[in-house]
Formats: sequence, C-alpha cells, structure tokens
Amino acid sequence: MPLDLTFVRSQFPAFASMDNNEQSFFENAGGSFACSQTIDALTAYYTDTKVQPYSEFGSSARAGNQMDRSRERWAEALGVATDEVVFGPSTSMNTYVLAEAFGSLLGAGDEVIVTNQDHEANTGAVRRMADRVGATVKEWRTDPDTGLLDIDQFASLLSPATKLVTMPHASNIVGQENDVAKITGLAHGVGARVIVDGVSFAPHSIPDVAALDADVYLFSLYKTYSVHQGLMVVRNGLLDELPNQAHFFNAGYPDKRLSPAGPDHAQVACAGAVLDYVELLHVAHGGSEGDALRVACANVSSLWREQEDSLTPQLLDALSGRDNVRLLGPASLDAVSGHRCPTIAFLTLEQEPAVVASSLVQRGVQTSASDYYAVRVLDGLGVDVDRGVVRLSFVHYTGQTDIDRALNALDDVLG
Repeated sequence: MPLDLTFVRSQFPAFASMDNNEQSFFENAGGSFACSQTIDALTAYYTDTKVQPYSEFGSSARAGNQMDRSRERWAEALGVATDEVVFGPSTSMNTYVLAEAFGSLLGAGDEVIVTNQDHEANTGAVRRMADRVGATVKEWRTDPDTGLLDIDQFASLLSPATKLVTMPHASNIVGQENDVAKITGLAHGVGARVIVDGVSFAPHSIPDVAALDADVYLFSLYKTYSVHQGLMVVRNGLLDELPNQAHFFNAGYPDKRLSPAGPDHAQVACAGAVLDYVELLHVAHGGSEGDALRVACANVSSLWREQEDSLTPQLLDALSGRDNVRLLGPASLDAVSGHRCPTIAFLTLEQEPAVVASSLVQRGVQTSASDYYAVRVLDGLGVDVDRGVVRLSFVHYTGQTDIDRALNALDDVLG
C-alpha cells in the first residue's frame, strides 16, 4: 500500500498556513514541520502540567509520568533499553557534553578517527577534545569527486590504539547512507567505541539502533517532526564508563549523567508524541493497533522511503544533466549500495548560489544557500565554502506537486 499523502499532510498544520500557500518546503534538512500530535502535546503540557514534575499532586505527577513515557516510547521505537536514552537541548550540545566525557578516558597514545563528511557539531567537538588530551586524530577523508567514504580506507586507519570513531549515518550535503553496521563491526574489532550522527538520516527512516550496534547514536527530534530537542542513545555499557557530567548527586541516574543543564520538562514530556503519529500511519496503512512500536516504526519507515524514492530521481536527473550545475553526491538512487536520502545539494557554476536560492524562493520553492555547517565536507569537495551551495531537502510529506514546482523553478532560474 503506497503512502496516503493526503492523510499524511492532514496531520501537519503547517500546510494549512497562509505562509505555505502555493509554496513548497525544501528546507527540511534544517528542521521539519511538526506533526499535530507534537503541537497538541505541547499545548496540553503548557496548559495543564507546566509545573515542577515528579511531586505527588496531580499535575506534577502527570508531568513526570509523561517524561518517563517519552523515554520509554523512544527506547522501544529505537530498539534499545529505556536507561540508554538521553534527552538534551540539541544534538550539538549532546555531542559537546559527550566529547567532554570522553576527554577523561583518552590521552596520549590513543587514536581517534573522525571524518570530513560530518556536520561540524559532531566532528568539531571530538577533534577539540582529542587535541586537548593529546590523542592522535586520524581523518577518514571523502573522495574529492563524489564526497563518499570508502570503508576499505577506514579499515586501513584502524589500529589497536583506536579508541573512538565518529561518523555520520548520512551527510547533510552528500545524502548517501553509510554502512553503519559494517563500520561499527570493524571498529569494535579493535575495541573502539563508535559515535554515529543520525541527524540527516532519522527523518527518513527511524533507525533500529540496536541492529546498527553503534555505541552512541544521536539525532535531532525537531528534524523528525517532533520537539526542539536532541536525543542520544548511549549503549553497550558505555554510559557506566563515562564520567558524570551533571550534578554530583545525579551520577546514579542514567538519564541525567550526560545532562549538565537538566531537562526541559515540556520538551521531554512531548518528545514521544510524534510516535503517536507513526502508529497512526501504521494502522492507516494496514498495520495492527496491537503491533509493537518497533514494528510500526519499521513499517512506516518503509512507507516514507518508498514515497521519497519515487520523487528523488526526478530532482537528481534534472540537476545532473546540466552543464552549469555540479550535483554533490550520487546522481541516482542505485549509484552506491545503501539508501540515498533526499538531501540534494548542488553548486551553481555560472551564478552565485545565494542568487539562485533567492530566485527559487521567489518562485515558491522554500530553500536557501549556505555551507550548512558542513565546511569540511565542502572543502573536501573543492567547493568555495564562502559561496556555499544550494540545497533542496525533502521528506515523506513532499508530493509530486512540490517536485513539479521545484523542477519548473530550476528550469526558469538555471536556464
């Protein structure tokens, strides 16, 4: 059964806004629209339970229960244990705190592998930590033409001294999924821990983190139709090894050890509401109400992917066939093993990217031009980071009408 796009879009109030009338949203990699379940949950929390949680009186007890329920629900969705789920103000902050914690475990003689395909929030914090403690940083570099990472090259970087590896599940510029399970297996073979940035992957497919076997998996809920929070899964006993980063009296609480600022109660409590949307889609497309949440997530992720894959090739073909454009990343879905997410960045060779983005916006295509915090990625591809690139990023609620608007606008603007 194909995804019912009319039903899907009815779950996102943004599509009824006058600001989005006759417009198509292609800035999803910077943050997706929130589903109505998320919005309703936030409204209800701020109306009924905006008090200090976990006291005995009714509204406080309900607030605490909602926070606990969000953690439990996301753990089930991701295939992990509840005490492995950590919420934080953003993925950037979660990564920073995580790097600080690893800094107490690493030192001279240890090796850390990073990539130049990462968003700066992930790679930068780890690089600075490694430099500070005297660990050796090895950079797993992308192919300068394709922007892709070669696993054989990664294997050659590993050694008994490798203690930490950081990598993206998918780049926010290149879009191609990396084989996390294989890379993690190689890293674990030498005793290294692996941090995976899933920010640019999770909006397209809710990952089975246990199957990937990453020690840390991070993503941004606000890019996954939810609240403005970061979610971090810390697995394989790592949480017990990392030193406490919070108040000393919170050291014994798994959900608090890596949250020095304390939780945003409303955001945590409402973080799981998007999973109600996922279950609703699951049932609306033939699933059973009694199915496990992980089953619903897998089914809905397949529906999302099929919808996106039906549209992505049209934009790839339109851009890869032009002499005045350099498409970054694979030009087709089957060019490389693994999924090609619909995060499509391109460099305009005859016009300034900012001018092109502005012209697209004038034609109802909501996009932008920037380096998107992927300075190292663009530099590795030989792109002038000061000019940046144009990016068209979409998700499962994007339809053929949106693609047609983008294709017509590209024809007008690029010639």
